[in-house]
Amino acid sequence: MLEDFLDLLAVSVPGFPSRKEKLEKKPLHEMKVKVSHSDWEVEKMEEKKRGVSRRQFIRGTVAVTLGGMMSKEVFAQVKETPAIKKSGTRLILLGTGGGPRPNKMRNQSSWVVLVNDVPYVVDCGGGVSRQMVFANIPLGKLRYIFITHHHSDHNLEYGTLMYNAWVSGFKGRIDTYGPPPIEKITKLFIETNAYDINIRIPDEGRSPLGPMIHPHEFSKGGLVMEAENVKVTAALVNHPPVEPSFAYRFDTPDRSIVFSGDTTPCEGLIKLAHGADILVHEVIHKPSLAKLLARVPNADKLLEHIVGSHTTHIDVGKVAKEAGVKTLVLTHLVPVDDPSVTDEMWVEGARMNFDGKIVVGRDLMEI
Repeated sequence: MLEDFLDLLAVSVPGFPSRKEKLEKKPLHEMKVKVSHSDWEVEKMEEKKRGVSRRQFIRGTVAVTLGGMMSKEVFAQVKETPAIKKSGTRLILLGTGGGPRPNKMRNQSSWVVLVNDVPYVVDCGGGVSRQMVFANIPLGKLRYIFITHHHSDHNLEYGTLMYNAWVSGFKGRIDTYGPPPIEKITKLFIETNAYDINIRIPDEGRSPLGPMIHPHEFSKGGLVMEAENVKVTAALVNHPPVEPSFAYRFDTPDRSIVFSGDTTPCEGLIKLAHGADILVHEVIHKPSLAKLLARVPNADKLLEHIVGSHTTHIDVGKVAKEAGVKTLVLTHLVPVDDPSVTDEMWVEGARMNFDGKIVVGRDLMEI
């Protein structure tokens, strides 16, 4: 292939020798044509003026042409293949950190249940859109969102996730569920971003975002929604001073998964989680809180809130045992960014009361 191309250059580029001419070319000492030193200097000066030598031109032309000849074959090999649709129920932990402060170790709270590849997103802490991309979940597939309660580390990107799905090509319907004031939050998000949205509609040929979103607001536990392959039930939990706060249970043909939301140990959650395959439960490591609070302002009030509205790594095992779940997944970890708190330290407290499988959640972990 290269030899054929060089012959083509011999025809199109004046002075470029063909393969035949190269073979017939005499050794340098037998050549009668001589180039004087001054002629050589003149030629180099002309090349300098042109900015590129014939040799450089030929090298570049060969590289570009060969690149073009190879590109179809190469790019055919690396072309992105469509995602394979997966059946059944999957759980992916998008964000496993607790609290509103950004950190380097974990994203804020968000999880997703995929039922036959349809995503059911639970909570929308900071970074949820990007985490879905990392989890290879197309934002254009967004369909359902469930908010446990209205603390920022659980709802900060509620509107942003829907917006990012919209600019990623989503054109369907999004149903969202959660406690008051989720309807007002939805409306205000659309109003806040109305300038940008209204520009993109005609400029990019998009449908209006507002009519796509259908918030469902409720204040009591019970059946939240039911589709062909999934039933979602909610229970009130104890997370003062945020009221109401909910836990959610997803029942599918092959799995039952419960999300505690933020809560102290409470009977409502234990009943909701009874016999579930997986309990995804928030947790704090109480012995390590003093070290955390030494780094943050308003430590006294913050300590009072953390201890009074969350579940310790010891009590979470008691909850899992009473509920009779098979697997306990620890999430919403506090402290969130203390590397001295090891996985073993999280597990040892829960293990005191629970004999089932215990998983310390990590961002983008699939269970």
